Amino acid sequence: MRKNSWLKKGLAIGLSTAFVLSLAGCGGSGENSGSSGDKTIRVGIWDNNQLAGLQQIADEWGEENGYDVEFQVTDWDSYWTMLEAGVQGGEMPDVFWMHSNNALKYMQAGAMLNLDDYIENDDTMNIDDFYPDITNLYTLDGSHYAIPKDHDTIAVIYNKAIFDKYGIEYPTSDWTWQDFADIAQEISEKGAADGVYGTYCNSGDVQNFWYNVIYAFGGKVISDDKTESGFDDPATVEAMDFIANEILPGCPPADAMANTGGDTMFQSGLLGMLPQGSYDVIKYYDADNVDDYGWVMLPYADVNGDGQCQKEERVSIYNGLGWAAYANTDDPDAAYSLISHFCSEESQKKQAELGVTLAGRMGCSDPFQEAYSNMDMTPFIDIEDAGTLVMRPYSKESNWESDICDVLVSAWSDPSTMDEVLTEVVDTMNADLAEENE
Repeated sequence: MRKNSWLKKGLAIGLSTAFVLSLAGCGGSGENSGSSGDKTIRVGIWDNNQLAGLQQIADEWGEENGYDVEFQVTDWDSYWTMLEAGVQGGEMPDVFWMHSNNALKYMQAGAMLNLDDYIENDDTMNIDDFYPDITNLYTLDGSHYAIPKDHDTIAVIYNKAIFDKYGIEYPTSDWTWQDFADIAQEISEKGAADGVYGTYCNSGDVQNFWYNVIYAFGGKVISDDKTESGFDDPATVEAMDFIANEILPGCPPADAMANTGGDTMFQSGLLGMLPQGSYDVIKYYDADNVDDYGWVMLPYADVNGDGQCQKEERVSIYNGLGWAAYANTDDPDAAYSLISHFCSEESQKKQAELGVTLAGRMGCSDPFQEAYSNMDMTPFIDIEDAGTLVMRPYSKESNWESDICDVLVSAWSDPSTMDEVLTEVVDTMNADLAEENE
């Protein structure tokens, strides 16, 4: 069965307003917790790296309002399985993260609390203070169903010890994607006897790697109206050929990348460089050899051939999660109050200060630069002025993303087949988009 097919059959399984109302009481708030708070609000997230900082922020609200805030952390796949089951009548957290790939489905299913009245009556909340692209992700027919939690950008982490060992200069912010590829190949050649490679690019590394290359080259993943694939766009084809011919030669073999994550290989000293999101910084900070790590801004694609970086040639794919509440939580007022606290200017700055992630409110991310005392975080901030942020490509269901990654596996194994594989990618993606738009 296709992922999320339950939403394609919304009426058949009762995702009408009447059915949603019948699920009242499935939320977990309003129960006596037996601990310091009078009641408990349950919060669903999928990233354990953010737990400590978010718990600290939530506990401030809980102490003031007489609640315990209980976080439930599950991995990405289990998280969405949990939400699907919850909408169909199972347990649901009162407050939870929402993602661009799934927002429209859950909003249309009536699973997310309409926040309009709360926002209107909240003197601390001005929705215009948040990144508009992220706000729009969680807006349906003019109504708000989540408030931006954060935004993220991409930078490149590199291992200074590897660069030093092989006599290679550290990358700087004026580098190009060709420079990146050349350095990756040089490290792979010099490090062959040590099993060290220049970089890592799995077909599934979309937001943190090759989507950035596509848009830097002037290509696109999906049409603006989200009805057609962009993988037949000449600039996209050029970018994908560049990945096949210039970047993949500096990577481990495809089967090695399929079995071992890039972060694991990098932290094991087997990679020289790795594009990573601001949401991943915290997992490198605690490394024993953290002093060997440096961050640099993403390269640019010198499309004009003039050796000068134009803003549109340096692209960071970005995204942002939303704080949402279950439509049938037992305690909607408390659920919104907690969301409002998470999204307040003070908490958004504290989220950045604690190194949890960049803020969803504009102008609140500067403290992130100081969150990691022995790491320079400015590449994540500076790219917003030195480059262009492009919202992570998505559509109503976004099933096509995992499907095209599966198709691209063969091209990663044999880069010479990239052009013909892209034809299959276009067909697969267009079929998925046609199905979701029926």
